[in-house]
Amino acid sequence: MTRELRNYDAAAASWDTNPYRVRLAEDVCRAIGERVRLRPDMDVLEVGCGTGLLTLLLRPQVRSITGIDSSKGMLGVLDERIREQGVTGVTTRLMDLEAPDPWEGRYDLIVSSMTLHHIRNVPRLLHLCSSALKPGGTLAVADLDTEGGIFHRKTELVYHNGFDRAILAKEFLDAGLHKVRNRTAAMPVKPDGNGELRCFTVFLMTGEKP
Repeated sequence: MTRELRNYDAAAASWDTNPYRVRLAEDVCRAIGERVRLRPDMDVLEVGCGTGLLTLLLRPQVRSITGIDSSKGMLGVLDERIREQGVTGVTTRLMDLEAPDPWEGRYDLIVSSMTLHHIRNVPRLLHLCSSALKPGGTLAVADLDTEGGIFHRKTELVYHNGFDRAILAKEFLDAGLHKVRNRTAAMPVKPDGNGELRCFTVFLMTGEKP
């Protein structure tokens, strides 16, 4: 784990100027749509929504999206986009994603992209997600395959250097989900923590609530 030196609130305004983040959101959105039947009556929760790249891609395909994040600056960027673009059906909520308190609302789909590796207690978060799903609902998580600690700069708070898919799949099952599946969702190319250009793999793992 590295110390939390990056100020995500300060970084929010320029966050989406990095083309790799935009492409990654598009790839993850496409992978979700190929694995989950998105419907116009779906209520969605996005955990770690950030500036809303994935949020706004998913919104036209569902009824509503609630985006939660621990960065006020990131949510501020998303709120401004919602106002400027006249987007309806999207609400944001500032939350400590490490807090153990149950979440309000019940959802047909919960999504999270590139957030899980910043969470200290992953099993607890997965249980919170499972509890917030409606019966028959789906959790869809996109994150890094095990990458040895070279993906991030040393100025970022990281608890997990990617994930072993088999271990994470078991944690999905332990959280009460079934029909757990995974696939490669994206292969972003970006400078690693040392500035060398590398290709990483991002998976999408899904599980359904009985």
